[in-house]
Amino acid sequence: MLGLFVTTLVTALSLLVVDLAVPGVGIATFAAALLAALSLGVVNGSVKPVLKLLSLPVTFLTLGAFSLVVNGFCFWLASVLVPGFTVHGLLAFILGPIVLSTVSTFISGYFHKNGLDEKIAGVGSKFNLKSAEGDRIEAATEKSKLEASEPS
Repeated sequence: MLGLFVTTLVTALSLLVVDLAVPGVGIATFAAALLAALSLGVVNGSVKPVLKLLSLPVTFLTLGAFSLVVNGFCFWLASVLVPGFTVHGLLAFILGPIVLSTVSTFISGYFHKNGLDEKIAGVGSKFNLKSAEGDRIEAATEKSKLEASEPS
């Protein structure tokens, strides 16, 4: 759950950079950027795989260049679903997802390098939020090892 929050936050911040860098992309508020980040996640998780499968022959013939069109369409579709997020023009349609991906990679790397993702997870643990099932299993395993090593 916390990973989703961090990913959404990184994508929202990246969308704000795209708003500044790419003409034709508009984000009205930070709340719109958060909604757009969630919308992009939903569109990329549900619509994009189907589009990639259907466009596979064209993508093959264009040596992968058609994937830019698929990415642009998903970016535009997310903007249609969110008020306050607009994509106008061919430049925004093609360049927007490229800049978004690049900026998101750098911001994610910055978060990871400086341990900000772990700090955010630490804040979640203060409020008894659980991050993932695997974390609970690892914690239980470590706890049982500690209990087994203690003298009786």
